[in-house]
Amino acid sequence: MARIPLKGSERKPLFGSRAVAPADPTERLEVSVLLRRHARPGLEDRVRKLTAGDRSSGHLAREDFARQFGAEAADIAAVKAFAAAHGLSVVQEHAARRTVVLSGTVAQFEAAFGVKLQHCEHPGGTYRGRTGSIQLPAELDGIVEAVLGLDNRPQAQPHFRMRAAPGTTDNSAAPVAFTPIQLATLYEFPSGTGQGQCVGIIELGGGFTPADLQTYFTRLKVGMPKVTAVSVDHGKNQPTGTANGPDGEVMLDIEVVGAIAPQANIAVYFAPNTDAGFLDAITTAIHDTTHKPTVISISWGGPESSWTPQAMTAMDDAFQAAATLGITVCAASGDNGSSDGVTDNSDHVDFPASSPYALACGGTSLQADQSSIGTEVVWNDGAQGGAGGGGVSSFFALPTWQADVRATGTDGVVTPLSKRGVPDVSGDADPGTGYDVRIDGTDTVIGGTSAVAPLWAGLLARINQINGQPVGYIHPQLYQNPQALRDITQGNNGDFSASVAWDACTGLGSPNGQKMAGIFAAAGTGGGVTKT
Repeated sequence: MARIPLKGSERKPLFGSRAVAPADPTERLEVSVLLRRHARPGLEDRVRKLTAGDRSSGHLAREDFARQFGAEAADIAAVKAFAAAHGLSVVQEHAARRTVVLSGTVAQFEAAFGVKLQHCEHPGGTYRGRTGSIQLPAELDGIVEAVLGLDNRPQAQPHFRMRAAPGTTDNSAAPVAFTPIQLATLYEFPSGTGQGQCVGIIELGGGFTPADLQTYFTRLKVGMPKVTAVSVDHGKNQPTGTANGPDGEVMLDIEVVGAIAPQANIAVYFAPNTDAGFLDAITTAIHDTTHKPTVISISWGGPESSWTPQAMTAMDDAFQAAATLGITVCAASGDNGSSDGVTDNSDHVDFPASSPYALACGGTSLQADQSSIGTEVVWNDGAQGGAGGGGVSSFFALPTWQADVRATGTDGVVTPLSKRGVPDVSGDADPGTGYDVRIDGTDTVIGGTSAVAPLWAGLLARINQINGQPVGYIHPQLYQNPQALRDITQGNNGDFSASVAWDACTGLGSPNGQKMAGIFAAAGTGGGVTKT
């Protein structure tokens, strides 16, 4: 049988890992197969208009999007026939998400996709891995765009930092902490509660306890938001009991969004920390016709170099779908400065923040009194701490709305961007000026760009409430209206320096919420849902 390598599916071993044995041939697993879109024209034109700042076409309803741009029945049937021929069963099929989930044994999947799966060890544990390309039968060439889940290595990290002990970082400023409500006041967020909105939060581990949430919001004197856990690929709300583990991420995200938008519904999509789980959580949130989030907050990610091209392309395509549906996707830019934690002495940016259809959220260090900001600089705790992620993508093309921006190096050299620049915006992320939160029964302080994504998500939930419709894909409007942000001009994140206007440390800057709301005043959004 003729086989064709699946473009972009090449895998390399996880850094520091080694294969110790073949994977158990009887082990059962589930694999997500992503299909091409329905061939109907129109989606590219909608995305092109949105990228140019043209909102005249409005946003599509989820049901209309599924009908026009989901997977074709014939393509789903072809994958099901392929599965049957290899003894694989179909666990789930979803036309809008263009996803078919298959179940079978290691031996069956190895035969079906021409791969060898290995049991691998690395400093953080073990995983089932593969190297090289996935092989498709000729009849699926062009139909299948990605096959995810054969390799279940941990794909992403949460981008939060616990406050370090005194004297362990280079930050000499006295530590302070803010509640999300105090930050909303300092950043001049418009009044609002997020009523009528839903914010989706992506989580790849950990969990929350309602008792902790009730205690936290009672202390803040705000109503307890409605929080719903949504299971994706068997992921569940499972608190580990360790504040410095994934519970820290989950609770931080919920508490920041819930404090700023207490009357918004919060849907938390729990999935395994794999490339398949991450993508499936995002597409589930985007096409969720029950909760219907208008803002999605993502505080997990990893260097672009750790992803396969097929996975990045698939997720970027999902974010384009979100744009046409009027959903804003906020993503943390990372906590390891211009290297993004890669030890090859080169610059790297974090994905999914580097997608041009995600609002990349960088980090600052904020000093303020009760009513106004004193100073705000790039978050960088020095060699022993963290720093806001940012730089230039090695994968995504330069968006039109970044055509005129420049990156300033710490050597003073100013360079036009060659590809997508990260981040777009920023907010307080320094653990030394961090967020008061409650995790696993303990009150603590957390920072990291993980806090900035839900901070922006809460702001946008308020603006959506005020407008009575979602703002959706906001990049063109932000870059056309930089005065709506507080420009950060001091500090660096390693190899890039802050500068006047956009920079590769803090983007356009931190928010002035009132001015942000003004950009998207209801009369000028043009972003209502259209029926076709």
